[in-house]
Amino acid sequence: MRTGCSGDYGDLVTSPRPGRPDDVSQSVPKVLRVSAALSWRLLAVAGAVWLMSWVVGFLGVVIIPVAIAMLLSALLAPAVAQLVRWQVPRGVATAIVLIGGIAVVGGVLYGVISAFIGGLPDLQKQVVSSVNQITDWLEGPPLHLSKSQLLDLPNQLIKLIQDNQLTITNSALSTAATIGELLTGLLLMLFTTIFFLHDGSGIWSFLIKIIPADVRPRVDVAGRRGFASLVRYVRATAAVAVVDAVGIGVGIAIVGVPLAVPLAALVFLGAFIPIIGAVIAGTVAVLVALVANGFVAALIVLAIVIAVMQLESHILQPLLMGRAVQLHPLAVVLVIAAGFTVGGIAGALMSVPILAVLNSGIRSLLHDQGVDPSEVDPTRPPKVDPGHNGK
Repeated sequence: MRTGCSGDYGDLVTSPRPGRPDDVSQSVPKVLRVSAALSWRLLAVAGAVWLMSWVVGFLGVVIIPVAIAMLLSALLAPAVAQLVRWQVPRGVATAIVLIGGIAVVGGVLYGVISAFIGGLPDLQKQVVSSVNQITDWLEGPPLHLSKSQLLDLPNQLIKLIQDNQLTITNSALSTAATIGELLTGLLLMLFTTIFFLHDGSGIWSFLIKIIPADVRPRVDVAGRRGFASLVRYVRATAAVAVVDAVGIGVGIAIVGVPLAVPLAALVFLGAFIPIIGAVIAGTVAVLVALVANGFVAALIVLAIVIAVMQLESHILQPLLMGRAVQLHPLAVVLVIAAGFTVGGIAGALMSVPILAVLNSGIRSLLHDQGVDPSEVDPTRPPKVDPGHNGK
């Protein structure tokens, strides 16, 4: 009896009712099931992105110098490869390129600092004249400020500094710590660049050993294509930066704005953050022109900056940057904004190169099959046919 009852009860439980689906999930609408599946996958991706951003922020003192070293390696690696093709030992080629690069950077910095020091006296005179003009404007309509109010402004400034002395002191100590981190980062960047240039291919070959053997060749090709894209990006960015710096620097020098060389150097550095970097540096030039030379000169400098930006956006970006990274301008703007939000200036600087490398690497993974890695490596010397004998 119990066995029969048990069997009947088991049949009652396991047998589906007429019209009832075997799988309860089939009763959920397909749209809801697909939406739920996409939602938890998006949450997983968002969590992974957040975790990666947290790790990058936590290890920023290490990651940022290594990332900048990668950019420098992309800029200098073709020169090292060319020297190797000329039968120069790789260690000697690396030393020549690094010493030459440091000499060029040191010379540029010396010229910029010398120009800045030499232009300070003229700037001080022009600033005094501009301050007098601003004072006359404040005393006139519509503000009608009295001389006693204007003379009291320095006293109020001194009182503000005294009231916030503790905050200023803490900021100074924080700045000192930041300078120490900066020096440490510079040394780390230098050593990392040396090893990237000398044995970058060996480092990459070691890293891809963790990839399964059946897909390792495709990953190898994708990584080398990504680095080739980075090389093209750095070259194109440097070319755009030179044009921006020369155009704006010559323009403000003709107008008579002091510190033309330092401002041109600032424009050159700012141009390495696509689209917005040169605009910010140009805005600084306009402000200097306004303070030093007046409203009319500032308008002229503004027109020069706008003209150079139009040249960059309509000619240089499509011809150079578009071919180098194959990214839509909207994608560039959005990724710069996201990078600045996550990592500040360093994030804005590295966002577009990272996107360019990912774009090229993913394209290679999807489309490249049976490609020899040496064919897409921008730093490896070409293979020599033994039977060719140089003829």
